[in-house]
Amino acid sequence: MTQLARRGRLSPDVAAGRRRVLDSVRQHVPRASAEPPLVLVACSGGPDSLALAAAAAHFARRGTLRVGAVVVDHGLQQDSAAVAARTARTLEETGLTPVVVVAVTVRRDAGGPEMAARTARYAGIADVVGRTGADAVLLGHTLDDQAESVLLGLARGSGTRSLAGMPPVRVLDGVTYLRPFLGLSREQTLRICAAEQLEPWHDPTNRDTSLMRSRVRHRVLPLLEEELGPGLARALARSAAILGPDADYLEEAARELLGHARAAAPRSAGSLLLDLATLRASHPALRRRALSAAVVAAGGETPAYERLGALDEFAAGHGAAGPVQMAGKVSVWRRRPPAGTRGPGHLELVRPLPAGADRTASA
Repeated sequence: MTQLARRGRLSPDVAAGRRRVLDSVRQHVPRASAEPPLVLVACSGGPDSLALAAAAAHFARRGTLRVGAVVVDHGLQQDSAAVAARTARTLEETGLTPVVVVAVTVRRDAGGPEMAARTARYAGIADVVGRTGADAVLLGHTLDDQAESVLLGLARGSGTRSLAGMPPVRVLDGVTYLRPFLGLSREQTLRICAAEQLEPWHDPTNRDTSLMRSRVRHRVLPLLEEELGPGLARALARSAAILGPDADYLEEAARELLGHARAAAPRSAGSLLLDLATLRASHPALRRRALSAAVVAAGGETPAYERLGALDEFAAGHGAAGPVQMAGKVSVWRRRPPAGTRGPGHLELVRPLPAGADRTASA
């Protein structure tokens, strides 16, 4: 008996899933008209996203939300088109509309197989959002996925933002993505599917331990739980939940510092200038974040830990006047203060323009 036509008590896992979906949408999707917002469930047919679709479908039946779905066919397996079509039929039978299947091309040279698939997937989802006018996309990432992300961040030696894992809400290329199930375990999504009498598809690549995340899931986390005790995944996800707001606060404070450092520096049409006195008076945690954001603002890439450390030392006045080279072809110089003024001067971040480009127009 499904939860739709049940007799007796509602499954607590189903209730938890529904509550998290509604809370997430109400908190992060403003209602712009009398018509309920349209959300799309990004569904692979696996237990996590299928459970999410079932939870969201409850509110479509009640008229609280309009709920559709996007099914991405990555084309990486021989039967991928059939799996996508079968998933779409299941979603339509669950009551979701519109249900859109989108085929994408995964570029093998786009930063490894996992990153390449992710890039193609988000591009496909964004295309469907543009066609349907959806207000948000629901992603089925769970507490276990969050724990894996934190462990991967630790292995890379990452900072606060990476250790905060996946945010519950993110805007990417104008699309709002929500992760309502970050507080639910993978086991709970399986129980939701069972309660709703849904047969999920199990992606064989999830057991391919040549992929880093799969190794963490099937080897590393089980070993750590065996050695450190049960509940490790929940503890790691809890750490991410704690660090997320901390990372948001630090990034906002760093953006303010960057704004002050730019405002206090001389004006330049061809480069980005930062006042060194403002930077040196700031806390290192904020200064390093502001410097990283400045490199990106100048047209470069987010600096790696070692490069950012070198830039911080440079801003402190150590070494020659420059340049320090940053990823993305950004050069950083330490400049003297303008004639007639006092102080340590400023940093100048500049990225060469393509031949024939007008720097004044681009400033």
